[in-house]
Amino acid sequence: MAGYHIEREMQELGEHVRGWRMVLGLTAQQVSERAGISRVTLRRIEAGESGVSFGNVAQVLRAIGVLDQIVDAADPLRSDIGRLRAGKLQKKRAR
Repeated sequence: MAGYHIEREMQELGEHVRGWRMVLGLTAQQVSERAGISRVTLRRIEAGESGVSFGNVAQVLRAIGVLDQIVDAADPLRSDIGRLRAGKLQKKRAR
């Protein structure tokens, strides 16, 4: 989608990351150390800044214990439409 802006979704994801950190009783320092990133980068992720690398976001999701759930949620075979069109997963290219 040309021109689609994801700022709202990024902000919501950042809020969820911070929420998980708070629920788990982890400090920003603890999460940033576990993720191997700086506290500034964690702050940017929690603020929903879209310029943060996907790898850093994934490291934070792993550090708070939700990366597996996110990966599972993206699995096309976990949806009705994905299971219905599972045969298309064998193709090398989408058309």
